[in-house]
Amino acid sequence: MAPAADRTGYWGTPTSTLDWCEENYVVSYYIAEFWNTVSNLIMILPPIYGAIQTYKDGLEVRYVWSFLGIAAVGIGSWSFHMTLQYEMQLLDELPMIYSCCIFLNKCINILCVLCRVYPWLRALGFTSLSVFLLGFVLWNIDNIFCDSLRATRQRLPPVVGAVTQLHAWWHILTGLGSYLHILLSLQIRSTYLKHRPKVKFLCGVWPMLHIESQKAS
Repeated sequence: MAPAADRTGYWGTPTSTLDWCEENYVVSYYIAEFWNTVSNLIMILPPIYGAIQTYKDGLEVRYVWSFLGIAAVGIGSWSFHMTLQYEMQLLDELPMIYSCCIFLNKCINILCVLCRVYPWLRALGFTSLSVFLLGFVLWNIDNIFCDSLRATRQRLPPVVGAVTQLHAWWHILTGLGSYLHILLSLQIRSTYLKHRPKVKFLCGVWPMLHIESQKAS
């Protein structure tokens, strides 16, 4: 899948077994796949913030580790797409495999809970799943129609062409879907424990779970 327009960059010849549709070292001499790299920020910064907020709210440590697990996947993916080196590819793929197994198990359990116990949370559950699946669809389109996407990018201004980097959208959507999944799990667990969870939006954009303090009766 390596593009014909690849250039030589800081990290040298790629040694990874995969080379994605984005042209190498086109945007930066120091980053092999620029858009596939920076798109991982959504899997690094918000989950770290979520882990800190979860710890401050005194919620269960397993949710802190869940957020940090997403961040680990993001860091591994950043390292892989930045270098296209085999060692960094392993740092990307292994945490992803482990995390997917955990999330798949939790997803099935949560959907069952939503249909018996907390039906008003179904919207968040299906939003999380739909966002993740949309990312998967774009990932496949990027693989199958790579030649057409590269040809289209040649005719577009660089900033507009960046929108066609569908593997980067895969990072953004799966990062968001995974984050929402943890948020949903936290909300279900907090409701069960008789806390007062409420979803608020950081800067009016990014969803965060806030536990309201119990008022003295």
